[in-house]
Amino acid sequence: MKSALFSPYTVKGVTLKNRIVMSPMCMYSSHNEDGQVEDWHMTHYVSRAVGQVGLIMVEATAVQPQGRISAQDLGIWSDEHVAGFKELNRQLKAHGSATAIQLAHAGRKATVEGDIYAPSALAFNDKMKTPVAMTQEDIKETVEAFVAGAIRAKEAGFDIIELHGAHGYLINEFLSPLTNKREDAYGGSTENRYRFLREIIEAVKAVWSGPLFVRVSANDYHPEGLNAEDYVTYASWMKEQGVDLVDVSSGAVVPAPIDVYPGYQVGFAETIKSGAGIDTGAVGLITSGLQAEEILRNGRADLIFVARELLRDPYWPRTAAKELGVEIEAPKQYERGW
Repeated sequence: MKSALFSPYTVKGVTLKNRIVMSPMCMYSSHNEDGQVEDWHMTHYVSRAVGQVGLIMVEATAVQPQGRISAQDLGIWSDEHVAGFKELNRQLKAHGSATAIQLAHAGRKATVEGDIYAPSALAFNDKMKTPVAMTQEDIKETVEAFVAGAIRAKEAGFDIIELHGAHGYLINEFLSPLTNKREDAYGGSTENRYRFLREIIEAVKAVWSGPLFVRVSANDYHPEGLNAEDYVTYASWMKEQGVDLVDVSSGAVVPAPIDVYPGYQVGFAETIKSGAGIDTGAVGLITSGLQAEEILRNGRADLIFVARELLRDPYWPRTAAKELGVEIEAPKQYERGW
């Protein structure tokens, strides 16, 4: 059959050979705590490119040292980080994958030494540090750090940039009323809570003309938090600013129980896609080719972000193709086996 999953997707001159995206997943493998790409990252990412993933998105990469989730995170706060990413891009593209990087700041969920920062001085839980409430100067410096990260990402050869606005990290903390208790221009109203992300998008687009994605947590799983309808408003503003796709995840801004089941976040992607008229990526317990095909064929999302299934099976595109009865081109070296 003709497959939606294995159809190309083009955005701003970048063409993915299929709709399969390797979702960003922290590897905690920068062992010298310097944020550098190591041999592990080369093996991990390049093997999925050999496996025929259309877009490889590198894990959350910190734009400031204090914005790391852990001290072992990748970083892009220094020009010294560019060479490793440049070599990674060279190898990924040699196997036909497009490349993306997720620029991130962990905010109050950072576990590094020293002060950590957030819109308001509220700890995530009783085991984590209480962050310092950011001054407007801190905000300005952080926006500039995202811009510097985007410039380095461009120099390193990435095709796409994603801003990490999900999972309770800094951008998400500004967006949610559960974590943003500010009374200045960056808090209170929906417009004010969006201002930090608005400024980042505007500033990044001044130095980056390629595709720009934003990952969001479209449900706070809390009665006083945000849901997918609230993110239709945010996504509409992102679209006006020139964001190309919203990568729709959920949760983790505050501790909350989540009822997890296959495709549990797809409805959020569908709501945002139809409500804001913007392309979306679906993620979350998507494990089979048939499941991915249904999401795309029914217009619920435009890209399929695969995470844990690609940890289990680096060649998942082949697995999905067999399930769908589709032939895909094998790496020349693997033709006898595929």
